[in-house]
Amino acid sequence: MASRAQPTAFNEWWWTVDRLTLAALGALMLGGIILCLAASPPVAARIGLDPFHFVDRQVLFLIPAAAVLIATSFLSPREIRQVSLIVFFVSLILVAATPYFGAEIKGARRWLVILGVNIQPSEFLKPAFVILIAWLFGESAKRPEMPANTIALALLIVVVTLLVLQPDFGQTMLIALVWGSLFYMAGMRLIWVLGLAATAGVGLMTAFYTVPHVAARIKGFLDPGAGDSFNVDIATESFVRGGWFGTGPGEGTIKRILPEGHTDFVFAVAAEEFGVVLCLILVALFAFIVIRALLKAMRNDDPFTRFAAAGLAILFGLQSTINMAVNLHLMPAKGMTLPFISYGGSSLISLAYAMGMLVALTRERPRAQLAGNIVISGNRV
Repeated sequence: MASRAQPTAFNEWWWTVDRLTLAALGALMLGGIILCLAASPPVAARIGLDPFHFVDRQVLFLIPAAAVLIATSFLSPREIRQVSLIVFFVSLILVAATPYFGAEIKGARRWLVILGVNIQPSEFLKPAFVILIAWLFGESAKRPEMPANTIALALLIVVVTLLVLQPDFGQTMLIALVWGSLFYMAGMRLIWVLGLAATAGVGLMTAFYTVPHVAARIKGFLDPGAGDSFNVDIATESFVRGGWFGTGPGEGTIKRILPEGHTDFVFAVAAEEFGVVLCLILVALFAFIVIRALLKAMRNDDPFTRFAAAGLAILFGLQSTINMAVNLHLMPAKGMTLPFISYGGSSLISLAYAMGMLVALTRERPRAQLAGNIVISGNRV
């Protein structure tokens, strides 16, 4: 056990880190392995792979993901900004290259093969983008004369444009929602937020009339008979079959015909085999992490730390909500993973990076005691 009396880096980290949040994240990672074990063997068998191919790879990806999470949680706010700046620009270049060099899958180019490994650059772009936007909004709060809001808007336009070119409207919507939330938190007037929402609505309408697969998904959501809604229909049925306590581990049948049961629709597999009770436990874990982070962010006096922690929590919460809402047929399919539960190396490592920064930003750091900045009765002491 780490001792407070020994001033080592690990001891300082152990006594200041939010261990409950770490435990919740660990529970999600463990749950991801269990659900991958339940959902992926039929998918692997259909494409001629070893039944435990995806399970082995998920465990393999989990090792560097856990290392990234812990290592990132040691960083100071300044180091987080520096690392995120590098990650952002590298990811931005890769995202820009994806439409030209990426493999086309289901009408979109979102993946690059680098050194034999499939990488989705937009996954790493998201958390780094949130940190940079929080940095800009924090500087705007401290120095109103700085054109930070204009730079933040320019970055949003660049990122959204590159994502639309892939096209990846799910990630575009997610990033725009987080940006708008931080924009509102930074004290911007509601009229500006509503204006951005209207612009997003116009963009969605444009996508509906110009991008066939977007139109098909929306039509399929509004009228199941008007489009291909097979995945969503089967996923919804799994909740009915599973009931409160599920059919039992390995006893589910939906996963045998659900093409993306180990990724986008793993929540549905969990519902059938383990029941609504497990789904509620997962919802509670996601909610616990998000609410705890937001409460800690509210109590922080530093604008950057407050915006960054809140932004990462909102990113994590929105991605979780969107995935579960799609599984429940509450919104059109988005192709978005369930954090730490769905199979996927890029998603797992990028989420570990994001949550490592969140844990670092919410550590209990003592307030700076700068004697020259303390004012008593109008006099500095």
